[in-house]
Amino acid sequence: MEQRSVATSEVLIASTVSSRSIDVSDFIHTPCYCEENVYQLCKTLSSIGVADADGSDLFVVFISNDNKKVPLWHQKASKQADGFIIWDYHVVCIQKNVEGKSSRRVWDLDSDLPFPSSLSQYISEAIQPSLQIHPEFRRFFRVVHAPLFLRFFASDRRHMKDSLGEWIAHPPTYEPIFCEDGTVHNLDVYVKFGEGDVRDIGRDLVDKIFSEKYGVVLSESQLEEFFSLIP
Repeated sequence: MEQRSVATSEVLIASTVSSRSIDVSDFIHTPCYCEENVYQLCKTLSSIGVADADGSDLFVVFISNDNKKVPLWHQKASKQADGFIIWDYHVVCIQKNVEGKSSRRVWDLDSDLPFPSSLSQYISEAIQPSLQIHPEFRRFFRVVHAPLFLRFFASDRRHMKDSLGEWIAHPPTYEPIFCEDGTVHNLDVYVKFGEGDVRDIGRDLVDKIFSEKYGVVLSESQLEEFFSLIP
């Protein structure tokens, strides 16, 4: 029943957005489950024709570090005027070559920036690399090609339960996401990374994005350049 309700929601979304501009409210969103929200976002963008049918122009981006302390701005969950918050990790979607142009845009369901935002705007206003921050808060980015993410990501939501087995935040109403090989939970692999995982940008690194199921890890300064090299 739950999986059918998700499919029904996607049909209703497709019907709704075909006649007007896309709004963040058109997408499935469960607070504190950003990885699942982006999973559903990629599927919906593909199903309604905003992205390639196979999601090949979409990239899932995990933002984290070794300390699980990620400062971002313009986040709706913040209680500050500038939207500042520190997440343990965050997940967004980046779309390349929008409408045949060499442009990239960011889909962040938790941001109060335009939906979507250009990659340059998102970096400037949500990440704010011009600000000097303490090394423990440096942001790193695991970039995963969406078709691979949709095939191999799995979460039984165990990370959202406390020591007594109670929910820290209410889960989505649909069934947990399991991947095609039967894996029920591998979220930890996606969110565990830091400075030691960053490699120099080159043709080999760009090529890996289309074959490595857990993607590649970039530093803050590499993010925009990396996407400029993706064909």
